[in-house]
Amino acid sequence: MSTGLTQKEKAERFLELHRKGDPLLMPNAWDLGSAAVLASLGFQALATTSSGHAATLGRLDGAVTRDEALAHAASLSENTDLPVSADLENGFADDPEGVADTIEGARAAGLAGCSVEDYSGSQIYDPAVARERVAAAAETAHSGPVRLVLTARAENHIRGRDDLADTIARLQAYQEAGADVLFAPGIKRAEDIRQVVQSVDVPVSVLAVPGAPSTAELAGLGVARVSVGGAFAFAALGALVEAATELRDSGTYAYLERSAAGGRATRSAFNQ
Repeated sequence: MSTGLTQKEKAERFLELHRKGDPLLMPNAWDLGSAAVLASLGFQALATTSSGHAATLGRLDGAVTRDEALAHAASLSENTDLPVSADLENGFADDPEGVADTIEGARAAGLAGCSVEDYSGSQIYDPAVARERVAAAAETAHSGPVRLVLTARAENHIRGRDDLADTIARLQAYQEAGADVLFAPGIKRAEDIRQVVQSVDVPVSVLAVPGAPSTAELAGLGVARVSVGGAFAFAALGALVEAATELRDSGTYAYLERSAAGGRATRSAFNQ
């Protein structure tokens, strides 16, 4: 159980960690065990992952309810001294009022921050509607005794719309609507990332994807945060598949050497 910083202090600390040119490396945890291991490795903040959390429930991304996502986020936040930001998909609502209700739930869950994307699950919202949704989220996030750090996401580049000009226009609108951090997952060309960073005034987050610049290169581009989405969760599942396949097909136990290293890391994390 966390016994250190208050929620307000975590939120303030989380925002402070976003420094242009010195990016916060923010891995995404999918359960309490992964959160403990990541914290033990020295990371300064954590995020949830909608796809990783859904996988723990035997579901695909997008199949988790708002109540389930908030309960999961609350559990992670309660059990670490690190700031936690929740992936809240589209705010689990199409209308601004519904998004605002979700952000209020995020504050009640003890979070330091949260993200809201401009994709409904079937289509990207009209720019004007998307801006209204961010404005409602920001107004709620920044009210009350704890000022949550709101990340606004432009989903173009992971939803089949490789339109940098539209992405930048959306991010600028989300900044004007009150977002604290801007995020366009899927952008990976250095020049595109530089354009995004130079087009806005608030911190920019980048998703680590194949072909993206290294974290050192992202620092040089002015990026303020790097996250991994569900990649760590699915790397763990990939290791499970590899070990199980070896046992099934070869009847050998080479996976035990790898599992021993994981066991040592886990024991170290859980004993802290």
